[in-house]
Amino acid sequence: MSAPPVHRRKASLLDTVRAVLWGFLGVRRKSDFQEDIAKLNPIALMVVGVVLAFLFVAALMGIVFWVTA
Repeated sequence: MSAPPVHRRKASLLDTVRAVLWGFLGVRRKSDFQEDIAKLNPIALMVVGVVLAFLFVAALMGIVFWVTA
């Protein structure tokens, strides 16, 4: 059986967030990476990645403003 089309892949939001966070760290087992490729939607990965990157930068800015205040 072939894999579903990219736009119809269904994975939970938690799985997507987990994959993006591991990607931020740069540490991932090859077997887990292959599973992610098979079940995660690339568009959802990009959206979650941008949102988490924005939240990371906002948190850093908040910490800097708090420390310098």
